[in-house]
Amino acid sequence: MMNMMNMMKQAQNIQKRLKETQDELNKMEISGEAGNGSVKVVCDGKGLFKSIKLSAEAINPENPSSVSQDSLEMLEDLITAAINQTSSKAQSVMEEKMKSVTGGISIPGLF
Repeated sequence: MMNMMNMMKQAQNIQKRLKETQDELNKMEISGEAGNGSVKVVCDGKGLFKSIKLSAEAINPENPSSVSQDSLEMLEDLITAAINQTSSKAQSVMEEKMKSVTGGISIPGLF
């Protein structure tokens, strides 16, 4: 009986640490860039897309001053929306595929 209680306590501790780790990963910001910093992308610790920043040089390297800030922000918003929509669809597909494998049983941390 004591062994079972210890196992339950260990399972609770593991569950707590997993939750804390997931929260920490959600709060992280990991960035990458291309084109000498003209395109910057930020993801969270789970690799989920958060934002993109574009420079005028990335849009029109010959004449960056011709690119307005409003145009940059609109393009950033469009790219962000497209990536988030695609990620959401991919998440749904993955969940459906995993449910077919697990028979609908929810396995914490799996999806």
